[in-house]
Amino acid sequence: MEAGTNRSRRGGLSRRQAITSAALAAAGLGVLGTGLVLRLPQAAGEAGPGANTPSPTPSPTPDLLAEAQTRIEAYVAALGERITLAVRDQVTGTELTVGTRAFQTASIVKVDILAALLLRAQEKGEQLTATDRQRARPMIVISDNNAASALYQKIGKVAGLTAANRTLGLVETKPNVHWGMTTTTAADQVRLLAAITATDSPLAPASRAMILDLMGQVDKTQRWGVPAAATAQTTGVYVKNGWVPDDANGNRWEVNSIGRLVEPGHDWLVAVLSDNHVKLQDGTAMVEKAVTYALGELRELPAVTIP
Repeated sequence: MEAGTNRSRRGGLSRRQAITSAALAAAGLGVLGTGLVLRLPQAAGEAGPGANTPSPTPSPTPDLLAEAQTRIEAYVAALGERITLAVRDQVTGTELTVGTRAFQTASIVKVDILAALLLRAQEKGEQLTATDRQRARPMIVISDNNAASALYQKIGKVAGLTAANRTLGLVETKPNVHWGMTTTTAADQVRLLAAITATDSPLAPASRAMILDLMGQVDKTQRWGVPAAATAQTTGVYVKNGWVPDDANGNRWEVNSIGRLVEPGHDWLVAVLSDNHVKLQDGTAMVEKAVTYALGELRELPAVTIP
């Protein structure tokens, strides 16, 4: 169910670009092309806070990362101006964002609502009530709107979600009194996914496990989007999608997908946001093309592991 809200070509780098990429690599960032940022894995001897593992394999050269970045940016741009993408690999540390525009969440915000509900219970030293659990499951698994509205009310609507997002590390999400009209960016949705999966998250292990368990059981009719990029080696698939016609834009469709794909050597967190689709099927196809292409390119990079 969904909210009815009212509202390859492989080109090389020029000498100047190569020098820039090398300089940025020294700072841990690779930037090339409009609206896309690629965070490079840490090199050996640059262990992050709390790292106690051996030095990693040297990271891919800036040239390889920059070339992949350029191709991904060009591919997404060819799909249309109304789509953005963010990816983070929690194993290698590679991170990229294509586009910074904010979109309405539609039902992907239901993951955020559940995270806020669990934080609220933690802060009070309480467990979720039986009613809360009965509502949380259909809200995620079948995207039930009535359950979402009840739980949004429970967390304190805009004020509650705003406070929770501050704790979770989201910086570009603006809750709306109508939950489906909350706005967010692809980068912020990856931050949310990180809060759900990282061991240093403000969410307790049991809370993170509950959210992932429900995202792993989403009804098969709603398992499109991020799961399209899974391969035979993928061992874990987690997703939540959002789709709704926007009556302020001629009833064109907003289509979003956030999720996690776990596989040997990678732990992908992915968010794709889009709108202005004449048909829902157009939006789902575009989202799946974007995530499949991006992960296909990133999987070709030399495997590395960071602390």
